[in-house]
Amino acid sequence: MSKKEKVLDAILSQGMLPLFFYEDAEVSLEIIRTMYNAGVRVIEYTNRGIEALSNLYSIKQRVSVDMPGLYLGIGTIKTGLEAEAFVDAGADFIVSPIIDSEVALVANNYDLLYIPGCMTPTEIHVAQQYNTRLIKIFPANILGPAFISSIRELFPGQLFIPTGGVELEAANIAEWFRAGVCAVGMGSKLISRNVLDNRLYSQLYNDTLKALELVQLSK
Repeated sequence: MSKKEKVLDAILSQGMLPLFFYEDAEVSLEIIRTMYNAGVRVIEYTNRGIEALSNLYSIKQRVSVDMPGLYLGIGTIKTGLEAEAFVDAGADFIVSPIIDSEVALVANNYDLLYIPGCMTPTEIHVAQQYNTRLIKIFPANILGPAFISSIRELFPGQLFIPTGGVELEAANIAEWFRAGVCAVGMGSKLISRNVLDNRLYSQLYNDTLKALELVQLSK
């Protein structure tokens, strides 16, 4: 099984893709370690600051030793140059807020899972031209579960993951899965700035357990 297939299987099994960025590499590592200890095996680290590249590189060195079986991808990738740099730093998969042919080409060249962001049926159609198994619906808080319900029959077999605004609440998560998603992206509603700035690792551990449980109940 290729890494692309293994990462996709991990996302589908987990039913949730946690995502975050923080300027401090050591805090970022502890956030990842906390979620790993709670049972998470696939995480998206986002390219939201100048430290992202060096942080990912150093974190991956530790993850490979301390956290076996964890896939760590990079998000917010918008150019082929960014994709190349983060793949060189060890990214296991690539997530974008948009569709970009150069990013898709880099992912394909390295046989990595590419998850582009889409907001319209036309964008979904374009993304499918790059054989994208999993498409990110973004921003999910604007589109809502009804969007998935409305378009999923137009794209039979396509896997969707909403990101942006998914709440850490049973009703909200269940509504997304009823609409037809295969997993949910969990960003600031799980890993808030307060958790990051104040190193609230125990709170994050408990919230991660709750999120994983809610997802499994909703799938």
